[in-house]
Amino acid sequence: MRSPLISRRGFLRAAGSTFVAGLAPGQLFALERTDAVFASAFMDSTGHYGLATLAEDGSIIDRSPLPNRAHGLAFDPNFNRVVAFARRPGTFAAIFDLNGSSAPIVIVSPEGRHFYGHGTFSRDGRLLYASENDFDNARGVIGIYDATDEFARIGEYPTYGVGPHDLSISLDGNVLIAANGGIETHPDFGRTKLNLDRMEPSLVLIDAASGTMIEKHELPPDFKQLSTRHIALSGNHEVWFACQYEGAHDDLPPLIGRFRHGEPLEFIYLPEKTARNLANYVGAIAVNRNEGLVAVTSPRGGTYVLLDAISGTVVQEVQLAGASGIAAGLHGFGFSTEGGLFNGRQSPVNWDQHVVRIG
Repeated sequence: MRSPLISRRGFLRAAGSTFVAGLAPGQLFALERTDAVFASAFMDSTGHYGLATLAEDGSIIDRSPLPNRAHGLAFDPNFNRVVAFARRPGTFAAIFDLNGSSAPIVIVSPEGRHFYGHGTFSRDGRLLYASENDFDNARGVIGIYDATDEFARIGEYPTYGVGPHDLSISLDGNVLIAANGGIETHPDFGRTKLNLDRMEPSLVLIDAASGTMIEKHELPPDFKQLSTRHIALSGNHEVWFACQYEGAHDDLPPLIGRFRHGEPLEFIYLPEKTARNLANYVGAIAVNRNEGLVAVTSPRGGTYVLLDAISGTVVQEVQLAGASGIAAGLHGFGFSTEGGLFNGRQSPVNWDQHVVRIG
């Protein structure tokens, strides 16, 4: 199944004349010559935070301020809008209309909840799902927001685990996929991890219509300190997942795996040198469905790795200081670094951990 990637021409058509008219000549030039458009959160040289749209060559097309540091992003192609979620334990999510026809909307998590930095739209764009922490009860939830009514919160589902991080939805829109990192936190203790000796990582499939658990994959006992953090979908019903290890530094557990509904987890065992270069930490994962490639980044290890999506073998490994965000492009991937590189071009801002393809 081909993914619905949007080209520069498609982005211009979706954005419309209001957005284009607001661009400076240099920004318009960058947009007109790019084949793909991306978005990422950033911090500028003055310490202020924002969201930027970028051309494939790393040129910044547009910038918007954020109230604080953001982490992950979600894109809705139905109404051409992008959401930036606060970094844990932040409580805001900012929704931007890429058409330029309405002002940004900032929502706040309810009392007793905070965002975990990730979320996803329903396939029709009418609902926004956000991974959240019910911190007093040490359980993960999915906040449900009505995207047709100023993103009012209308309910929540359990994630059937602790410390949900990334959240995705199946290509048919029927199943939510939650990566429960298994780590208990509470805002009274900042970002301190409270249960490293008794972590409960899991990957859970949840019925999007009812919130009922379909299937739960708990990690094997030997991998209980392997926090399941990020997920990406291939075109053949596979869910790829990436982990961050909280155990001994000299351990070398597999950090990447995949599974399908009804099948057990399959871990990808990388060559020892590649595994060590990831430094027990994968910060982002993406799948280019058209090219059959999976990409992972490790800011701690300063490494960017490409895998064959069928065999799981390493296709390419690049040492890249602060390797951070990754998203599929028309060809290959768009990737960023904490130091401000995007696809090799130096930007005047520092990019945060994730990139989303506007499409």
